[in-house]
Amino acid sequence: MTADRPLLLRTGAALAALVLLLVALGVGAAVGETAIPLDVVAKTVANRLWQAGYALEPIDEGIIWNYRLSRAVVAACCGSALALSGVILQSLLRNALADPYILGISAGASTGAVAVAILGIGAGMLTLPIGAFIGALVAFGLVSVLAVRAGRGTSAIILAGVAGSQLFNALTSFIVTKAANAEQARGIMFWLLGNLSGVRWPDVWLALPVAILGLLVCLLHARALDAFTFGTESAASLGIPVRRVYVVLIAISALMTAVMVSIVGSIGFVGLVIPHAARMVVGVRHGLLLPASALIGAIFMIAADVLSRVIIPGQVLPIGVITALFGAPAFALILSQRRSAL
Repeated sequence: MTADRPLLLRTGAALAALVLLLVALGVGAAVGETAIPLDVVAKTVANRLWQAGYALEPIDEGIIWNYRLSRAVVAACCGSALALSGVILQSLLRNALADPYILGISAGASTGAVAVAILGIGAGMLTLPIGAFIGALVAFGLVSVLAVRAGRGTSAIILAGVAGSQLFNALTSFIVTKAANAEQARGIMFWLLGNLSGVRWPDVWLALPVAILGLLVCLLHARALDAFTFGTESAASLGIPVRRVYVVLIAISALMTAVMVSIVGSIGFVGLVIPHAARMVVGVRHGLLLPASALIGAIFMIAADVLSRVIIPGQVLPIGVITALFGAPAFALILSQRRSAL
């Protein structure tokens, strides 16, 4: 009986997390300019997935299924993926301030996606996610080279990330200004602030597998991430294939960031703040930290999306504005408490 207790606790925690996520998705689909009861959301899902035959208002059912639910699912995937990327980068680089946004990975992904969309790079063979993935890898490579040349102090990677982020943001603005027409420029500039307005079910079938794959890959490397907390030499002494793990985890972090950026644009502070919040709840062991970060990130992004739709009546704010309003003060707090990180 005693031996079964940890298994029961893990199972209970997993079920509780699943229920919490489903409730958050339900709230994300119910709350908006037109409030819809949660039971209508549940009946809509039952009708669409299992042909339950509930009699519902076609307008309410259409709003839930075609607009809000897909948006909530993509928001959850985006929050989970960015939070996982933050955990990976903070562990591998041993820097509490590392995340895809600050290190310029998001900016590089934006540049890659814009280059494909506007300049037609790849002659139609490259999709937006692939272009964003290439841009994210290029950005991280450039930041790594800059950091190595600047020195191996903990501040080098952050300063290099700021420089790389500014460079790729400037490249994106240059491409938009030079090659985009007025309509494209307006759409892309709004998208770069983080935009879930155009998300539909085809975006779900891209975001959901990537988020699940990212979580599984991270969980498979949870022990290695624990070892990296003490440095690469300690990880190697424990039998961790440092170079292979580093490449795999950086690649999955870049992939998750790139796919989410290609769908919703560049969203800051999620990968920075959520891992710290998760550590306060479950501690530093990555076997718990990774799923906790994914769950908290998903709920945070759903809540941010709901706020973006209701905070100003009749107007939808870019979701990046909401995350920055919460993330910037949290960043300042982390910065003030961890002076040794810079």
